[in-house]
Amino acid sequence: MCGIAGQLGGEAPAAEPMIRALAHRGPDGVRVEALAGASLAHARLSIIDLEGGWQPLHAAGGTVVGNGEIYNYLELARDFQLGDRLATGSDFEPLLHLYAREGEAAFDRLRGMYALCLIGPDGRAWLARDPFGIKPLYIMEHAGGLAFASEPRAFFAAGLMRAELDEAAARELLSFNYTVGERTAFQGLRRLAPGEVVEVRDGKIVAGRRRRALLPRSAGEGDPEGVEGALPAHGPDAPSVAFARPPPRAGEERDLIARLDAVLEDSVRVHQRSDVPYGLFLSGGIDSAAIATLMARLNERPVTAFTCGFDVPEAADERAGAERIARALDLDWRETTFGEADFWRILPQVAWALDDPTADYATLPTYKLAEAAKGTLTVVLTGEGGDELFGGYGRYRRALRPAWLGGRPAEPRGADAASLESWRRAAKAPPGLTQLQQAQWADIATWLPNDLLLKLDRCLMAHGLEGRTPFLDPEVAAFAWGLPDRAKVRGGYGKWLLRKWLERACPAASPWAGKQGFTVPVDAWIAPRAGDIAARIGKVGAVRRILGDEAAVRMREGGPGQRWPLLFFAVWALIHLEGAEPGAALSAVAGMEV
Repeated sequence: MCGIAGQLGGEAPAAEPMIRALAHRGPDGVRVEALAGASLAHARLSIIDLEGGWQPLHAAGGTVVGNGEIYNYLELARDFQLGDRLATGSDFEPLLHLYAREGEAAFDRLRGMYALCLIGPDGRAWLARDPFGIKPLYIMEHAGGLAFASEPRAFFAAGLMRAELDEAAARELLSFNYTVGERTAFQGLRRLAPGEVVEVRDGKIVAGRRRRALLPRSAGEGDPEGVEGALPAHGPDAPSVAFARPPPRAGEERDLIARLDAVLEDSVRVHQRSDVPYGLFLSGGIDSAAIATLMARLNERPVTAFTCGFDVPEAADERAGAERIARALDLDWRETTFGEADFWRILPQVAWALDDPTADYATLPTYKLAEAAKGTLTVVLTGEGGDELFGGYGRYRRALRPAWLGGRPAEPRGADAASLESWRRAAKAPPGLTQLQQAQWADIATWLPNDLLLKLDRCLMAHGLEGRTPFLDPEVAAFAWGLPDRAKVRGGYGKWLLRKWLERACPAASPWAGKQGFTVPVDAWIAPRAGDIAARIGKVGAVRRILGDEAAVRMREGGPGQRWPLLFFAVWALIHLEGAEPGAALSAVAGMEV
């Protein structure tokens, strides 16, 4: 995992100042190159081929800079008999050889998490992002060409744009805890959509398409690769392209469990490909327990696992469950705690790291876990995606109930009309899906890339760690999407098939216990200071523009879930819109030093 930046078209060498702003993503070194009509830069966190994997990488007449990992690079080299043509062991080099052979179709062969820029021997330049949006990529078109980077801060550091708030996005943030679709919190800057592949000529996007993470069951059947041809449209509304093989048919329970075991083991195996130490973040939940079970199976030595706990009565502390799993699997288990002092210390650091903001309070213990793991691990496997693919959330069960039993669409509540309409557009599923699949599609299109995966990327990269998500793999997705609803939700339980598998593979995980959730007692820590914060928060320009006098009222009288997003937004705005240092931003809003 690294940071990338660059400019396509024009003459201004924007990449140098851009990549310097992303040095935290690549603590092992920075390289910048000027090419004909392009400037490319890479900040490296060395994971695979520590000596030879430096980028920009040149092979087969092309050049690439990439952030992330191509997990099937060994299989691509084998299947296409690249052999002696490979000059490095980099996971990105096979892509250059494949592109030289088959052009843009090469992108459809990638299994991994990535954001990349490739310039081929044919002179065509491409930007691409993985179908789940695990790795970030931001773009802006300007008079000098098209600039791209792994984080928004790179554009401001290079003087390519000013940090101006997009007020509609800010309202989305305060409604959903994240911004929707390709819109960012900054005017004129957008995310490349998950799965988006675009061609850039003379600094302009001229064509593109989407590789969706999920498709209806009928999509792609009859095509062994599940991939359609290139499409002329581009942008967030471009047509979708399948990327996974046809999903499995429903079968007997024993057969489904066996296939689930095989597909998960295969995913964890390739996600462990690394030349540096790896481990996992372990909660007491089903998803991380599943990853831990397979890592323990695949490794001869005990796997290192980190767990964060809370020594406060208001929080759900998962350490007891995590320790039980760790003992059963003989993990090298390490725990860290999160308390009120950590909350105030870490809050401004998280706000700095999340230049593309998410107000999910789970960012706080995630940051603390990364802080604890730094120096021991470089690669961390996590359980993100298990709920979305296998039907774990309570809102999925509610979506399946008839209306007279309280069933309702799985969409956020309490948002203003404009924000809710924006969410509905981004979450709109194709026809032919079941109610459960529609709810899964909505989450995978909205909050998974713009909240959960954004949180993982920024909180780990702030400490020079790479986060990997074995559930968010094309083979796992193809299997999960093809399951009948009853294999996901049954008898009041979500993730039914995953639980059935886990009760055999790791009974210590107590797979039929109720979902505990991940609760951080932020309101209990904010409430004693709410009056002082209320008197200060309205002085923050962005808060005043969005909420006016309502901000102080919300801070004084708001219930659980209302104060934290507002406090985070105020600190974030001072840092990223007004240029305040993180500690000074917290002091201005909360009247305290850290």
